[in-house]
Amino acid sequence: MPGLLRSVWDEPRPAQPPRRVWRDWALVGVLVPAAVLEGVLRADIPWRPLSVAITVGLIPTLLWRRTRPLLMVAIAFGVTALASLATGADVPSTNVLVFVLLLAYALFRWGSGREIVIGSVIMLARLAFWMVFFDVRTGDAVGGLAILFGVCALGAAFRYRSRARMREIDQVKLRERERLARDLHDTVAHHVSAMAVRAQAGLATAPARPEAATEALHVIEAEAARALAEMRAMVRVLRAREPADTTPSPTVCDLVRLAGRDGAGPPVDVEVDAGLDDLPPAVGTAIFYLAQEAITNARRHARHATRIQVRVVADVHSVRLRVTDDGEARPAASSGYGLIGMIERADLLGGTCEAGPNTDRGWTVTAVLPRTGAPA
Repeated sequence: MPGLLRSVWDEPRPAQPPRRVWRDWALVGVLVPAAVLEGVLRADIPWRPLSVAITVGLIPTLLWRRTRPLLMVAIAFGVTALASLATGADVPSTNVLVFVLLLAYALFRWGSGREIVIGSVIMLARLAFWMVFFDVRTGDAVGGLAILFGVCALGAAFRYRSRARMREIDQVKLRERERLARDLHDTVAHHVSAMAVRAQAGLATAPARPEAATEALHVIEAEAARALAEMRAMVRVLRAREPADTTPSPTVCDLVRLAGRDGAGPPVDVEVDAGLDDLPPAVGTAIFYLAQEAITNARRHARHATRIQVRVVADVHSVRLRVTDDGEARPAASSGYGLIGMIERADLLGGTCEAGPNTDRGWTVTAVLPRTGAPA
């Protein structure tokens, strides 16, 4: 139990809470005249001018409920308690004051663990004050407590749902980094093997042809430069302690395996420009995996599609992949976490990956990678 309480107390605040947006200003713009109108139309409000003034004065706390949740809860519940204590009446008692539930929600959604504990004490103390000093029926007290508890539970549920989604996204990124780490490992191993072969050849022919050693050194220098470039890319990659996958990594030349029809899905047309055989293995493998994932998403989500087109072109600086289908438009979320992994792989190589609906129908995935495979 002490460990559980300590973990709750040490719970950090969610990263980057959203600041004031136009919806917050619109909410304030609606609640202020509503509070004034209620004060004009309702004659049964005790201390009516004071109740309306306090209600209007507390409405702006909504603007800081995400960035300063504990402070806003303390202000709202503290001011109302002091007003009730000073007047001896339930002040303020306007219906608009129900907006304080948004402050309680924001406390559990965006506050730290210690802020939630302190804020809960403040809210429960205010509720106890209301029950003790005023003639509150048991049903009203239980109902108020249930509503407050439900709002706080909703805030906590959204908080941990968001955290679970972030963990899933991190897992997708990690898996993509692991795959890229294996691809880069194969690339570096290729360069190092070439360096070893050339060094052995230079040593073997040096007695008969001294210039062969010089030629071997030039080749080794070039291969070492390429290997160092790939090693710099590996610094940005996380790899878990798992057995190494010894399966050869696919390249651009393997894209032809994706062509044709797979079961009941639409046929795939693959077109690759000539002259891409000299791409670094990391870039060629990334193009293959990006195309494979885009085709999988199209076959899974493109309704009534009749074709999927894969096009790979390149210039002296970059390689561009374009995968498009003619199916019915679908929401961006339908591709799940596959698109996140595609974006992560392209980013690790210094490129970009974008996906979205076409103007008429269908979906297009576009990826641009630097031809050298060096991260930006």
